[in-house]
Amino acid sequence: MTRTNEPGAQPGPQTGGESGVQAGAESGAQACDQAGASRKNILFLMTDQHRTDTLGAYGNPLAHTPALDELAATGTRFDRWYTPTAICTPARASLLTGQAPFRHKLLANHERNVGYLEDLAEDQFAFSRALREHGYNCGLFGKWHAGNRRTAADYGFDGPELPGWHNPVDHPDYLAYLDERGLPPYEISDRVRGTLPNGGPGNLLAARLHQPVEATFEHYLATRAIERLEHYAADAHDRDRPFFLALHFFGPHLPYILPDEYFDLVDPADVELPRSVSETFEGKPPVQRNYSAHWTFDTMPIETTRKLIAVYWGYVALIDRQIGRVMAAMERLGLVDDTAVFFTCDHGEFTGSHRLHDKGPAMYEDIYRTPGLLRVPGAPGGQVRDEFVSLLDCTATILELAGLDPKPAVDSRSLLPLVRGETVEWDEDIVCEFHGHHFPYPQRMLREDRYKLVVNPDSVNELYDLHTDPDELQNVYSHPEQAEVRGRMMRRLYDVLRARGDNFYHWMTSMYDVGEVGHDPTLSGLDESTYKA
Repeated sequence: MTRTNEPGAQPGPQTGGESGVQAGAESGAQACDQAGASRKNILFLMTDQHRTDTLGAYGNPLAHTPALDELAATGTRFDRWYTPTAICTPARASLLTGQAPFRHKLLANHERNVGYLEDLAEDQFAFSRALREHGYNCGLFGKWHAGNRRTAADYGFDGPELPGWHNPVDHPDYLAYLDERGLPPYEISDRVRGTLPNGGPGNLLAARLHQPVEATFEHYLATRAIERLEHYAADAHDRDRPFFLALHFFGPHLPYILPDEYFDLVDPADVELPRSVSETFEGKPPVQRNYSAHWTFDTMPIETTRKLIAVYWGYVALIDRQIGRVMAAMERLGLVDDTAVFFTCDHGEFTGSHRLHDKGPAMYEDIYRTPGLLRVPGAPGGQVRDEFVSLLDCTATILELAGLDPKPAVDSRSLLPLVRGETVEWDEDIVCEFHGHHFPYPQRMLREDRYKLVVNPDSVNELYDLHTDPDELQNVYSHPEQAEVRGRMMRRLYDVLRARGDNFYHWMTSMYDVGEVGHDPTLSGLDESTYKA
């Protein structure tokens, strides 16, 4: 059974701005003194643009990810964890609010915005405000990117303001960190780029970093997070208050800029190229071929692609090492038995799959299926769950761990029953959405066990049989033998979107056979009786 909301449904009671956060923290502290022992600390580890197949826990034999593999072994690994949308700002806003992008309406990254909203509504529900109002300490170290004008501090998070999509290596706090430790500044060489049509250099994809590991931005972020954990554990005022601490790495988002130890960690000769590197774009929406040209994939030798994948895996290894430092600090400070730990990312990365880099208007598993790990004290370890779950579901889970009502997270469902090993009635499919990146490009996706349907109103639709074609190379949408599957999934997607209040369904009524409807799909209001059952 899929959870949905009625058209036009609104989230629950909203919280105020920064002044309300501060006042709520003071009043909530008293309640927390009484109930804090039953509330879990929460450590939320998040990466950016992270492929599932880079982790040993997800089957990569060449992975150097002991910390995350240990988290999977002692917690729950979700094998069908999806992002609501494969782009940073909308996905992170969905995590913050527990609402799908079409509902919170923050639909594009600031850096490539072509007219969408750039900040959430001022009265928008955010889980961090709710936690602060109920006595939680809230810290965030790393990437924010969930809005432009309003920062993490406006939502109740302590920590340095670190905006943008890449490591802000000119940030004053990072420069002070280097100076205090006598570490060298940021400097790169061995750049990897494609070639633009005018002969100039294309997007920067990777480079060698001339700094030791201790000087990397990743090491800096982990150090600051450890310092905050130490403060939570030692400070007399904070010791008795639960905490939510987020550590958001900017990587392994491209460009992959790494010191020698990780730039050369994986031998490119050992890298098996993704089978979808043979993509021809035959029968696919033309925008995919255009995106491949944007990233100038075909201007690079295939061995450069192999090296890029190797460096990407090295980037994941560098981040895993920093996560290991944080987990060791948790053990040293005696916090493990009282702290739930999440690990996930905002979305995936192509890294050469389908002759693409980055992400974009193509709803392949490479960028929509992501890693998701969760360890909760007292819950069984070493579990693997195959239900369709979402980054959105973290919001309700966080609220439940904090003893709060998850209802304002209207598109979110707590994962705790799954983590506890319970048999739960759950969705048999999942819906994802996209609104554009460099330009508006609306898409909706329905993924079930065997098939995936992608609706592209301006182009050809896509249907993939993931049992026979797991690499999504053959679009079978127009194949006559898929008529039953196509019709069933189109109707299912239509019903879910309409129940949620996602107006994308209007396109579907006019353009595709969605079966009989009991309402006037033109919204004219002039002949409603025609559609009454």
